[in-house]
Amino acid sequence: MKDSRGMQRPQKTSYEGSPTEVGLEVQDRKEACSMPLASSIVKARVQLDTANLLEQILHSDNLNKAYKKVKKNRGSHGIDGMKIDELLSFLKQHGGALVEEIAMEKYKSQSVRRVEIPKPNGGVRLLGIPTVVDRFIQQAIAQVLIEVYDKEFSENSYRFRPGRNAHMAVKKAKEYINEGYTWVVDIDLEKFFDRVNHDILMSILARKIKDERVLRLIRKYLESGVMIGRLYTKTEEGTPQGGPISPILSNILLDVLDKELEARGHKFIRYADDCNIYVKSQRAGKRVMKSITKFLEKKLKLKVNKEKSAVDRPWRRKFLGFSFYLKDDEIRIRPHEKSIKRLKDKIRKITNRNIGISMETRIQKLNLLVVGWVNYFKVVDMKAKLKEIDQ
Repeated sequence: MKDSRGMQRPQKTSYEGSPTEVGLEVQDRKEACSMPLASSIVKARVQLDTANLLEQILHSDNLNKAYKKVKKNRGSHGIDGMKIDELLSFLKQHGGALVEEIAMEKYKSQSVRRVEIPKPNGGVRLLGIPTVVDRFIQQAIAQVLIEVYDKEFSENSYRFRPGRNAHMAVKKAKEYINEGYTWVVDIDLEKFFDRVNHDILMSILARKIKDERVLRLIRKYLESGVMIGRLYTKTEEGTPQGGPISPILSNILLDVLDKELEARGHKFIRYADDCNIYVKSQRAGKRVMKSITKFLEKKLKLKVNKEKSAVDRPWRRKFLGFSFYLKDDEIRIRPHEKSIKRLKDKIRKITNRNIGISMETRIQKLNLLVVGWVNYFKVVDMKAKLKEIDQ
């Protein structure tokens, strides 16, 4: 298969079959463009059937939605070099064959491109960037998986879910503390996305998804491998951050933890792989830490980072960039001191006169930084904090 620039793609593919035309709306204009899709794909949108989920994934409405989402999110290229702006022309030319290959289980996903992102506290976060075409397919899968699973997820799960965010999680934490749950079991999962056990994840998926074609397609993505420069590395575990399918798969796996915590009657918040359990005493916290660590390591084969995990007072811990304090006999929310320090460091960097940028650019960068920071921390009283930063 060739990409939109006429370059040969790594895998061999076939374009045989009789495509039909469906509308593919472009994100930045109202007029529709046509994208050829396989005639075998049902056009009528039917109720979700987990035994025939592939037809839902390959439905024209779902694919159009996936295209718009990928176009909107932008992002870097994968190993084939294709850019987001080239995706539409590629789909118009090869969309029918692409869908036919997926439907016939002949499609081969490409390896992800390894990217290292520095962490604020040191170290790096490893991302795996799929090709633009694989991103499009993954997005189509993710949308249907969200439709299947999200309604059954825990009310205490806040990350990678429609209509939920960090502000809601922090407010819930405040509520727990004000109710008297003044100790937190702060669990840090070590390299979670890199250590997801494929067999355990697939067995969890198979409990609900009865369409084995979809299960095989997901496993293909899990095992597609990583390209580090020109070196190929097999992926025997993990679901690389950087692909659209990774967030929903992580929530499906960790929903097992959520259900266990609910069954035990715990007050907790999970935000992706960050899990805080709120208890009324240090003794109870230590007991919970021990039993949940055992559950995670035995049941899900995940490793708890014992150095970063702790049983402590919530106001001594950083939670999603926030911390807590007592005022007028009530727990309140504020930005954590590390979040403030990080903002100050960024401001100093932008205002450094040794950086060769114009005053106009400097002001634009400062405005973007401060507005973004204030929007994230808008659940707290910002007046005093902004005065402190202005010092």
